[in-house]
Amino acid sequence: MNLFTKQNLVTLVIVFGAVIFGMVLAGGMGLTPKGQTSPEPTPAAPAQASSAGQGGVGLPSFADLAEQVSPAVVTIEASSFERTSGGRMSDPFQFFFGPRRREQQGQPEDQEFRSDSGGSGFLVSADGLVVTNVHVIRGAEQVRVRMGDTAYDAEIKGVDAATDLALLKIEAGEDLPFLPLGDSDDLRPGDWVMAIGSPLELADTVTVGVVSAKGRRINISPETTSFESFIQTDAAINFGNSGGPLVSLSGVVVGINTAINWGSENIGFAVPVNILRQVLPQLRDEGRVRRGYLGIGVNDVTDRAAEAFGLESTDGALVSNVIPDLPADRGGLEAGDIILTVDGKKVANTRELIDYVSNQGPEATVVLGIQREGQQMEKTIQLAERPSETGATEDEDSSEDAGIEWLGLRYQDITPGLRSTHGLPEDVAGIWVTEISPRSPLYDEGVRSGQVINVITEVNGRAVSSVAEFEDLVRDAESGTRLRFYLRRFGRGQELQPLFVFPAVP
Repeated sequence: MNLFTKQNLVTLVIVFGAVIFGMVLAGGMGLTPKGQTSPEPTPAAPAQASSAGQGGVGLPSFADLAEQVSPAVVTIEASSFERTSGGRMSDPFQFFFGPRRREQQGQPEDQEFRSDSGGSGFLVSADGLVVTNVHVIRGAEQVRVRMGDTAYDAEIKGVDAATDLALLKIEAGEDLPFLPLGDSDDLRPGDWVMAIGSPLELADTVTVGVVSAKGRRINISPETTSFESFIQTDAAINFGNSGGPLVSLSGVVVGINTAINWGSENIGFAVPVNILRQVLPQLRDEGRVRRGYLGIGVNDVTDRAAEAFGLESTDGALVSNVIPDLPADRGGLEAGDIILTVDGKKVANTRELIDYVSNQGPEATVVLGIQREGQQMEKTIQLAERPSETGATEDEDSSEDAGIEWLGLRYQDITPGLRSTHGLPEDVAGIWVTEISPRSPLYDEGVRSGQVINVITEVNGRAVSSVAEFEDLVRDAESGTRLRFYLRRFGRGQELQPLFVFPAVP
């Protein structure tokens, strides 16, 4: 075989090998057409949707859940009227919710303007009871509940600033869809949850995530500090979601969406539904929540405190201070006492003590098992009514039409707790003015709520010692006449210059 023939044979072998290799490679990549007798590939079985507790490997579908729950979720529309005065008070909720209102721009100072705000809510009964947050309707003079294209005027049945929960009532003339309440104690970090509401005015928005943690305290405001025990979730909660439901995969409410950290992502907070269960009957029947009160400051028992007090564990609540002339003081408690039991039940921490005492209500009697200087003893204490952390009782945020509407005031009796907390002299009797509307005739005479405590002590020269006496005197006044109110005022720990104001009776 000559050299030329050998070269041609080698070339032919190389080309043939290359063709065979290319066909094999192309077939492995699926680039060649299948033969007529080649079997079709078997499709992979679709992933099955899993649900909580089933241990599935796929993600659940939330479409059926959203369809089931959405009809009972509503949008809240709240309107208020305010008068500008050069500067605006800072809102303690703003860090957690962002700006609460869209304010009209370019208004001159000292002119009344309208503010519209809103949030979410959900029905809890077929006859039109709606749950939302207090901060959604705070200060509102008009509240409406929107379901789809229909809006209903809403009555504010009750508010509880301590838990930021409010109850509204609408009249639809027919049975309405509502959501059942679940048990938030059954939740575990990692459980799937769905948030539904109207974030940024986008109604019927559905977001999903998991329970990130439980029992969170985030110090939204002084009002809520003692009762915070939030569910943390990474289900997206935005401005406008407040008051809407957080539901489990079984379609029951496990929380009420309440707060976000405005500068964070995927960190939202909801009030546990079991707190709603506790306050709902009183909000429905009485319009406010009355809680039992010891009149003490308490701290959890740390490892160091347990060692110093000779305790075997960190169970219990350490009394840090006792407020004079309140139940604990009258019952003989002292700073440094360790509360170990209440009515025979062990106290693990301050949260358990506060919840138990609060739920007993005013005038109830509790037996505290305490340790003092190494000795154990019992103290029997009759509770009083708990004031809010800001010094006013929970009826401060009652319905706007409570009291005498034309006066534009909210007011209440002076309780022993308020007197003690704010150091009011014992000779001060009257009614505590908790809020003054920009439409109030007292507003035009320079009376403001806020940092100054205003107490109406006389009407037309007659002393008043209760709300009932005050309202009787005002209602007996003839139309067209002027009333004479005498106000004693307190601020910065001292008494300020008293005022006479003269509102005209319409």
